[in-house]
Amino acid sequence: MTSTSAVSPSGHRPFRFGVQASQANTRDLWVDLAHRCEDQGYSCLTMPDHFDDQLAPVPALMTAANVTTDLRIGALVWDNDYKHPAVLAKELATMDVLSEGRLELGIGAGWMISDYEQMGIPYDSAKVRIDRFVEGLKVIKGAMAEGPFSFSGDHYTITNYNGTPKPIQAPCPPILIGGGGKRVLSIAAREADIVGINATMSEGVVGLHTFSTMTAESVDEKVAIVREAAGARFNDIEMNIRAFLVSITDDAKQAASGIATMLGVEQQMVEQSPFALVGPTSKLIEDLLERRERWGFTYIIVGAEDVDAFAPVVAALSGK
Repeated sequence: MTSTSAVSPSGHRPFRFGVQASQANTRDLWVDLAHRCEDQGYSCLTMPDHFDDQLAPVPALMTAANVTTDLRIGALVWDNDYKHPAVLAKELATMDVLSEGRLELGIGAGWMISDYEQMGIPYDSAKVRIDRFVEGLKVIKGAMAEGPFSFSGDHYTITNYNGTPKPIQAPCPPILIGGGGKRVLSIAAREADIVGINATMSEGVVGLHTFSTMTAESVDEKVAIVREAAGARFNDIEMNIRAFLVSITDDAKQAASGIATMLGVEQQMVEQSPFALVGPTSKLIEDLLERRERWGFTYIIVGAEDVDAFAPVVAALSGK
């Protein structure tokens, strides 16, 4: 199932699930992960795009595509500042061709300040990074579209460039944009096929402020921003969330308490946040159905460490 799955007769977009992974010590372990994702019904394998201890996403994702048949691949998300967008567009289009149309194009403005500091990349203001990201997205779309294109902006200038190869998924693979603040969420609502609801990462690091923007009430506000900015196209958008706090266990209360203590937040926040999936399989199924009703989330991504334990939920809800 792709991100373009139509709304079902029940009026809901069907569920699909992804796995976010970053590391494997050997090729065999990485290939095994890709096989387990596909065999257990996950739709997509995604990777972060950082300079810390992780595999490089382009070769790693292509390896995963090469050893699978239906598993989709993508980054969550590529940072526009790390490569010129025309270069990134060429890599992504090549991945789409070589995976026979299985790429999801996740892209963002960048947020993790340590990446910029370690590599000597200027960590510009959020406004500048987002402005550059908006231009970068235009360049990527232009490079993937048929024929040559030109573009002149404050950050990029493209002159009569015909990007090749062209992706199989025309005019470009499904675009995923995730955000936690009003401006990026509004851009995503207007431009993306898939909108990811994120915590607010304005400080450039994960901290207490991050968790305060992962509450159910915060998500209400974020989804409302998307709905307003999207207007009539809201029903065509696939709503996505990366569940960071996953614990498949019969003792949901104890698990939620432990997570709350670890994060320094109230237990109720963990129990109500859509960024958390805590409890037995039956409860997780109920929670996801309720979250689809409340927020529209149908594309749920969990971590690689949860692939096997979460598989019964995937089996129960995928495509429904």
